[in-house]
Amino acid sequence: MAAQKGNKEMLVVGTKVKNYLKEKGCNTSGDAMEGLNMIVYWYLDQAAARAQANGRKTVRNHDFLAM
Repeated sequence: MAAQKGNKEMLVVGTKVKNYLKEKGCNTSGDAMEGLNMIVYWYLDQAAARAQANGRKTVRNHDFLAM
């Protein structure tokens, strides 16, 4: 299920992401957190699907790495 604008709870901590990017010498646009949040939802959906496809209810580290 793809994350769409405005209908997904924010999973990322904006201040932490912005501080990290600032340490890298970058600014953060107003829509950056929304974009990152959509990617996080996509990764979670993919990891859950992989775990279920392998007969597990537990999402493990390697479920995020396999694409």
